[in-house]
Amino acid sequence: MLKYKRISLKLSGEAMGGDQAIDFDKAEAIASQVAKLHELGVEIGITIGGGNIWRGRSSGDMDRNRADQMGMLATVINSLAVQDCLLKMGVPAVVMSSIDMPRIADGYSSRGAQAALDAGKVVIFAGGSGLPFFSTDTAAALKAAEIGADAMFLAKNVDAIYSDDPKKNPDALRYSHLTYDEVIEKELKATDLTAITLCKEQNIPILAFAMADPENAVKAVRGESVGTLIDNIKQAN
Repeated sequence: MLKYKRISLKLSGEAMGGDQAIDFDKAEAIASQVAKLHELGVEIGITIGGGNIWRGRSSGDMDRNRADQMGMLATVINSLAVQDCLLKMGVPAVVMSSIDMPRIADGYSSRGAQAALDAGKVVIFAGGSGLPFFSTDTAAALKAAEIGADAMFLAKNVDAIYSDDPKKNPDALRYSHLTYDEVIEKELKATDLTAITLCKEQNIPILAFAMADPENAVKAVRGESVGTLIDNIKQAN
């Protein structure tokens, strides 16, 4: 039984990287987990960051517009890599870009994305939001709203959201559940404020968990306790 039938999955660019910009062993591992979800009947939209290739906010004195445009192009490269892995596994996958590049990827529209998902294809959203100054987390939240996703999945490098960096602070508190307002009030580094606000307004649950465990994604769509769930429900202490 699936708790979440249609999801917006956000992957960090760092999850794709290694000694070179794209570590295809890591890309194949990600694709393998996506393939398992697809086999279960989950409809999947994927947004991938580009931090393994280029991080706009680390561009020094470069014009922010241009730096972010370079970051958007980095997400296209990662998207094509994941698409290639999925297709080799026999999983139908299409890349839709928020930036027009018809010789490389299909143009994005919510109608086109929903039609592809309804047809059983994995949709990989490239180019972020297509606009500078917005993170790929915000792009994933926007896509979640546009495709009518049941939840937004944040694949993290840690197993949950903590009160502090658990690698630096062994006493950091691990959260299994938070409300959107608690994330904002506690200034937790779950995702950016724009993404949190959008998901709150659209009542889209956010689930943050570690993709490193190959079983976590399957457990998550089944509603098992994995990582940290963020929603509107205030729980009693």
